[in-house]
Amino acid sequence: MLNRKNKLLLFKLLSLFSVVRGYNILVITLAQYLASIYILAPDIPLGEVVLDANLFMIVTASALTIASGYIINNFYDAEKDLINKPTKSMLDRLVSQRFKLTTYFILNFLTVFAASYISFRAVLFFSSYIFGIWIYSHKLKRIPFIGNLVSSTLAIAPFFVVFVYYQNFQAVIFVHAIFLFLLILAREMIKDLENMAGDMAQNYRTIPILYGPKTSKTMISLFIVLTLIPALLLIKTFDVGYMYLYFAACIVLLVLFLVLLWRADAKKHYVWLHNIIKFIIVAGVFSILLIDVDVVLNRIL
Repeated sequence: MLNRKNKLLLFKLLSLFSVVRGYNILVITLAQYLASIYILAPDIPLGEVVLDANLFMIVTASALTIASGYIINNFYDAEKDLINKPTKSMLDRLVSQRFKLTTYFILNFLTVFAASYISFRAVLFFSSYIFGIWIYSHKLKRIPFIGNLVSSTLAIAPFFVVFVYYQNFQAVIFVHAIFLFLLILAREMIKDLENMAGDMAQNYRTIPILYGPKTSKTMISLFIVLTLIPALLLIKTFDVGYMYLYFAACIVLLVLFLVLLWRADAKKHYVWLHNIIKFIIVAGVFSILLIDVDVVLNRIL
């Protein structure tokens, strides 16, 4: 049995894990490795990719930066989250704001240290990435649409750095990137609908607050329709192995999403819509395996 002190420590660890959204970081880390193996470096032996020290440091630096980003975002959104996410907010508050800031600076230092192993350009990239996340959390997220655009760009940055590392400029990679970017952008705008109560209380100038939910829904619908274009291209034009099944399923889910979007009129509906897009993104990570179901055996042998 855990005593009171150990229980408190356990809850604080869970709180910190909640603040940095450890589950998201695990998914992004897996996505970086799978994208490297199946999409960005398909001709390099599996062992060389998995055991590449530079790639490991890129993934590590990305994870540390994302964790620090979640901390600084949580720091600035503490009051808003009390309204939008009361249960999660109470868990997050088990860790003090001072401890969060201390952890934020430590993670940023470790990021730069990991990046320095790769190259000076990597240090510049991750330093810029850290600054970009901070300026977004501090200022840009309050600017309508610009905040959504910057947030979506920051979300795909970990994949951009791996893309630059492998110098693979095939068209199929750009189409994959556009598909992911548009999905994330739609998700960010759904979050604005979901969080209207807290945003209004904290004077955030989001699109649904300034122009109304209908305008926001119209913009989200446009991005979802645009998302269908790269999905169809990846099915019809490019060789993505059995992953075409994933994109076909995405088209069905996104059409359903549009129907539900225009029927939504309460926070619980927007939470469901948010979860649909989150499911599509996470399922996409594991669906990368479908590009070549025999890749592990073939590349080991």
